[in-house]
Formats: sequence, structure tokens, C-alpha cells
Amino acid sequence: MNRRYRTWRCALPPLLRYPGVDELAARAAALAARHPRDARLRRVGTSRAGEPLWLLSVGHGSRHALVVAGPHANEPAGGATALRLAERALADPGLTEGADATWNLLLCLDPDGLRRNEGWLSGPYTLGRYFRRFFRPGFLEQPEWLPDGAQAAALPETRALLDLQDELKPFFQASLHGVDIGGGFVEVTHDLPGLDQRVAHAAGRLGIPRELGPYDTLYWPSIGPAVYRIPPPRPRDLAAAITEAAVQSTWFHPHRHGTVTAIVEAPMWGVAAVEDGSTPADADAVLRAVSATLRSETRLLERLLARIRPHVTGTADAARLLAPVDDYVLVCPGLADAWDPDTAVPGHALPPLSTAHLTALRIAGRRLVLRTAGLLHRLVTQSGRDPAGALPELDHLIDTGCADYRDRHGAVWIPVVRQVEYQSRVVLAAFELAGEHASTRSRSGEPGWCSGRAVPMHRE
Repeated sequence: MNRRYRTWRCALPPLLRYPGVDELAARAAALAARHPRDARLRRVGTSRAGEPLWLLSVGHGSRHALVVAGPHANEPAGGATALRLAERALADPGLTEGADATWNLLLCLDPDGLRRNEGWLSGPYTLGRYFRRFFRPGFLEQPEWLPDGAQAAALPETRALLDLQDELKPFFQASLHGVDIGGGFVEVTHDLPGLDQRVAHAAGRLGIPRELGPYDTLYWPSIGPAVYRIPPPRPRDLAAAITEAAVQSTWFHPHRHGTVTAIVEAPMWGVAAVEDGSTPADADAVLRAVSATLRSETRLLERLLARIRPHVTGTADAARLLAPVDDYVLVCPGLADAWDPDTAVPGHALPPLSTAHLTALRIAGRRLVLRTAGLLHRLVTQSGRDPAGALPELDHLIDTGCADYRDRHGAVWIPVVRQVEYQSRVVLAAFELAGEHASTRSRSGEPGWCSGRAVPMHRE
């Protein structure tokens, strides 16, 4: 397969803003209508709210690639990336006939959640607007996670994806995620030698910072700058627990078919310091400060939640917004203790930290607070009244946090077209490398591979 990073001519006007649920479906239908021989659009499931789950397939090869967009409701670049990949596969026979491949692009795994984010999708793209209109479901309602194993999966979106994986038996799977503030990185289930160089090339060309110490991968091995290996599932392993049982997920379900999975994270607001690999002068002082701030702001959020809850409960919509609030309030104190050198659990010490790691932890702590405050702000504003008088405090918390991202971290908006181009190039690189190394992969690649249930972070 030719390694190419040229710009393809789009069959449809380029996406300069994030597409919503209806636009994704309409653009996919238009592509299929333009290319009836090579592109097919079919419904592969239905969401809890009755939204169709659409699969756009391009090519007729015997080897299947599966791309999953929209697994997290607040990460909308993946849908546009899926359309971009479809256009590229239609324009370049090397990606289909030349690779004996069919591209299967699931346009949005959580359309219900994406609908709830449509208040900010069309812009203007400011941090305050994003967090005040933010939605992401509770941990147990995120369709990629399998905390109790595949057989116990209850969400129809999850069941549809599991069925699709077992039908296609893909040699390669890409899950398209987004980082709201930070940098781009990739998590893989198998070593793909050379992927880090490809990521560096794409990031450098497009001005995307690479995240060299993501919170998600804090305990995972790095197999190159901004590329991380997901360890195999082992019950009660901190590495498994730290990212909500990531190893017990739809990322690993098709492992039995020899599938290589890549989780491709593309940032919305970039922060240059996330790629600073230097040794900090006093990491413990920074960790104490981050933990103290997280504890203090969590206590404030708990007080605000206690005041707000009696006035907003009773509707299904309120329950969906309160579920993630309760999750965040639950996990924040434990994370503050895990990061604080004075309260860390013996045997679970943090690994050696670079400036990039500390920046990522600062961003992560602030993110948890802002998401919680944003969901509470949305609860109050949707109710049309504020009997608890919480909005001024929530506005102050959101404004202060957004200013911290802008002024201390230098967070800069990355245009949607660049987010999508970066994510597309990384997926294409991983697709090519997964194909090249298919014949050398073993079934597990690691000793100790098991199907035991991991412990999610929020249940630890």
C-alpha cells in the first residue's frame, strides 16, 4: 500500500464545523448515492432513544476494517473523520482493492448523547460554551465499556457493536476519541512498529501537540512518543482500573479474531506543555497543589449538588444528567488521594513524572470539576429557574477554570478540519501497519491473557 499524505478531493463540501446526528446520516447517504457500486449504507442497530446506528461500508475486499465514531458523546470529531476516511477510500483504490479491504465506518455509536451536545457543535467554539452545554453519560451508560463482560452487556448500542465485530471479524479496528484540552495520542492493543513516527509526522504537519504523559495511560507502557500499549486484563490491576476497565471493553472483544485495535485521540484545544518531556523541579509540590484544589472544588460541588438536587429530580432528563454528576463527585476524592504524595496508597505510587505528565494531571483535575459544574449548570438552566441560587457560583467556577486553561496552560482552539485530518492520517497509518504485521501476530501476544473481569476506576 502506498504511504501517502496528500489531500484528497472531497466528494462533498469540507466540514468546517462538527456535524450533528442528522448531518452525519445525510452526508453518508449522499456518498453512497454518488458511489452505488462501492459504498453501502445500512442500519446495524437502534439506540435507546430510537436513533438508527448507521454503518457506511466502502470497498469489496475480504479483509474488514472497522472504524467506530462517537463512542463518547462529547467527542464529535470522529463522525467527520469517518466521512473523511470514506471519501479517501473511495478516491484511492489502494485502500480497498490494493489492500483487499472493506472499510466499515460506524458513524456514531452514541447518537443519543451526540444529540445532547448539539447545543455547542456548530460553534462558536469557546471553552465556556463547551462546558456549559457539555454532556457525557454516566460510566455505566458509555457503550464501549464492558465492566461485567460481553455476555452481560445491556445497552442496545453495545450489543449492536459486539454483533458487528463478530460478524466482520475485522483485522483492524479504530475507535475515534477526542481530548477536549491537551494533545493527541494513540492507544493500541498490539505493537505497531513505526506508528509513533507516523503520529509525529501527522502532528508536526498539522500543528497538533502530542501528549507524552496522558492521564489515561499513566500506568501503561509507552511504545513510542504518544503511542501506548494497553495491557492485558488482569483482575484488580490498577492499570486496568485506572481508565474505567478499558481492557474489558469493545476494544478487546474482537481480540479473539486477531483484531488489532487503535484508539485514536484528537485534541480540540491544544496545550503545548503536554509534549514537554523535561524533568520537573518539584513534582511533589505540584501534585499536592493539584490534589488540594481538586478536593476543595469537589467539596464545593457536593454542596451545590445537595442544594440543586431537590429542585431538579423527577424527570428522565434530570436523571441522565445527574448520573455523570454523581460519578464525577464519587471518583474525585479518590483521585486526589492517589495523586497526593502524602496520601497515596502504598504499592500504588505514581510512576516517574515528566512535565508532560504533571500538565496532564493538572488538566485532568480541572476537567473533572468543569464537567461536573457544567452538567449542574445545564440542569439548572434547563429547569428554567434557580431556587437554590447556584448559578452565580457555578458560573464563577466555570469561568475560573476556563481562564486557567487559557492563561496558565495556553489552550488554543484547533480548527475542526485539522482535527479531522490528523485523526484520519493516524487511522490510515495504523491501518497500513496492522495489515503489514498481520502475519506475525499471535492470538494474544502476551502471557497471562484472561477473560477475568477488571475493576472499573469508579468501583475501585
